[in-house]
Amino acid sequence: MDLSTWLLYISVISVLLLSPGPSGLLCLSDGLKFGHRKAIPTVLGGATSALLLMTISAIGIGTVLAASTTLFLVIKLLGAAYLIYLGLMAWKEGGIKLEVNNENIKPKINYSAFKRYQKGFMVGISNPKDLLFFIALFPSFMNAELPALEQYIILASTWFVLECISMFMYVCLGSKISPFLSKSSNIKCVNRLLGSVFIFLGGALTLSTVIGEES
Repeated sequence: MDLSTWLLYISVISVLLLSPGPSGLLCLSDGLKFGHRKAIPTVLGGATSALLLMTISAIGIGTVLAASTTLFLVIKLLGAAYLIYLGLMAWKEGGIKLEVNNENIKPKINYSAFKRYQKGFMVGISNPKDLLFFIALFPSFMNAELPALEQYIILASTWFVLECISMFMYVCLGSKISPFLSKSSNIKCVNRLLGSVFIFLGGALTLSTVIGEES
């Protein structure tokens, strides 16, 4: 995998991971309830679910590569189109309501580390944003002429590390940024900014795919 493709991949997933979503909001909530250390299982649960989804996606990619390189190119272009679609949808989204507990009130149930891990995993595995990303967009960053396993290891490990970092940021900063995210007008501005970035990255990914095919 060349450096430019890897850097583009990092740019895309950084925006995706830092955009407000189910996993991020769960980490915010658990950070407020249990503190940053006890919320680590929640972060690991979400990251583990992403690895599982990536593995399923990689198996499907290998099947497509064996069948047709043309079909693989079509999937890559569809993935870029999906990224642009995400951007357009982000522009249309309203605010996300986040319930913030009073810091003086402790939760009635002190969930075990396994329960927090389990909840993080279930939220991550059922997150349509991650499902669609790994199915439709993940192939866009793979080269049909290079070994698929090596590329998968690079992409998967990069995602895992960045997801752990970004979700832990949500956990640590939850008490400070949750009031901001609870305001509809603020989250609407954030969604439009992220949507513009998604559209730009989708266009860049389309251009790089077409240029790579021509060369």
